[in-house]
Amino acid sequence: MYACIILVIAIAVGFWFFYSRKTQPKHDNPLDSLKERFAKGEITKEEYLEQKQMINSKNLKQ
Repeated sequence: MYACIILVIAIAVGFWFFYSRKTQPKHDNPLDSLKERFAKGEITKEEYLEQKQMINSKNLKQ
């Protein structure tokens, strides 16, 4: 009985771990994240261009 419960929990944790890694891409570069948001339609072209300019100006100051 306990073995079945442990098996079910292990399978559930495995699925959760597998699917959570797929749905949350990691970006080291903020510009990559911005490009992805624009491609998904989460932001408009104007928002994309404005935020891209802000990111680029921050990179130049460093």
